[in-house]
Amino acid sequence: MPVVRASEAVTHEIHGARFVSYAAPLTGSRELCAWRGEIPAGTRAPAHTVTHEEIFHLLDGELLITLDERTERVTAGDTVIINPGATLTVENPTDRTAVSWVTTSIGLRARLADGTVLTPPWAN
Repeated sequence: MPVVRASEAVTHEIHGARFVSYAAPLTGSRELCAWRGEIPAGTRAPAHTVTHEEIFHLLDGELLITLDERTERVTAGDTVIINPGATLTVENPTDRTAVSWVTTSIGLRARLADGTVLTPPWAN
């Protein structure tokens, strides 16, 4: 039975945010990935288009999430469903870190506006 202890989770930092990976092929998952996202105050991630559905649940804090040019204020307890092909921007306009839990299928890719394709290690 794969159990990922908090002390064994792998941490990645990109675009000013921290991603703490729990479920991934590296830890024994065959189909899904799951991670905790920590989005510091004042952080704005670049717009990116995703290749796989993501379920984004905000555990703590408040964010502005823009999905295909529609912006919503999301607060703790809210869940955003991000469909494949959607363009997403996440911004924390507050003065405290927001914490999220994200689940997707293995193989997620994100394309930035300049055409760069990111292969997030926490989702592969």
